[in-house]
Amino acid sequence: METRLLEYFVTVADELSVTRAAERLFVAQSTVSAGLRSLEGELGVALFERTTKSVRLLAAGEVLLPLARDLVDDAAEFRRAASESGSGLRGRVRIGTFTGMQLLDLPGVLGRFRREHPLVNIQLVSSPVGSTGLADDLAHGRLDLAFLAVPAPPTLDAWPISAFDFVALVPEGHRLAARPEVALAELAGEEWVDVLPGYGNRLQLDRALADRGLTRHLAAELPDLPSVAPWVAAGFGVAVVPDVIEASGCARLPLSDPPPPWVVSLAVRRGAARRPLLAALVEALRAPHTQTLRAPD
Repeated sequence: METRLLEYFVTVADELSVTRAAERLFVAQSTVSAGLRSLEGELGVALFERTTKSVRLLAAGEVLLPLARDLVDDAAEFRRAASESGSGLRGRVRIGTFTGMQLLDLPGVLGRFRREHPLVNIQLVSSPVGSTGLADDLAHGRLDLAFLAVPAPPTLDAWPISAFDFVALVPEGHRLAARPEVALAELAGEEWVDVLPGYGNRLQLDRALADRGLTRHLAAELPDLPSVAPWVAAGFGVAVVPDVIEASGCARLPLSDPPPPWVVSLAVRRGAARRPLLAALVEALRAPHTQTLRAPD
């Protein structure tokens, strides 16, 4: 059985589109379609239900996909090990990170890593839907490694690297600004500022409000966490955010009933850390001297 055919199978399953899979694999769409027919003929089962408008994974495909993914990963690792045996670590690594926010000194850490491993090409990627998008991109092979602020699904291996308490932000001069602490119920009737749906802190806060039977009205939804404080300072509303961003012009208040801390993890696809390149990069990003997380400058 050709590994290339398995790669077609895995990529089409990830994209649920022969067209997008062909673009990702840099081959013709007809080549992917023919490869799938060949693989299904060799296996004696149909893997997909394909129409002109959609692709759906069938039951046999659901069963075989994890095995095929492992075989493709093993073959890729075999090729990587062969190429690295005489030249050191090499290849491309796609890292998912948060928009507009630097939780650790990534330029410093990755700069040191590149100096030690000059044949490694590093690409930083963000997602418009935050951690949920990064987790999906990682699970489907569009990323090799990612920072996440949502619980990692079973298909991923993850290592917590830090946690931040939630705090309330209100404009200076707000009626609550001088309080020693505030409850979520006291904020619920205000206008709010928050990040877009899909971000880990938004999901966690929405869950905490729902658990308390609270609703809110959002005056502004923003594409990155550091932007929240300036909009609060401008009087658009209040916010509850992880205590990791600069908050000039805001009063920062402890919560009397906070959600659980916002946990940031480093994640890879399950088993991928056995790759020497990813193992070395995970070790560098988790090293003790990189564990002090900071707000962006």
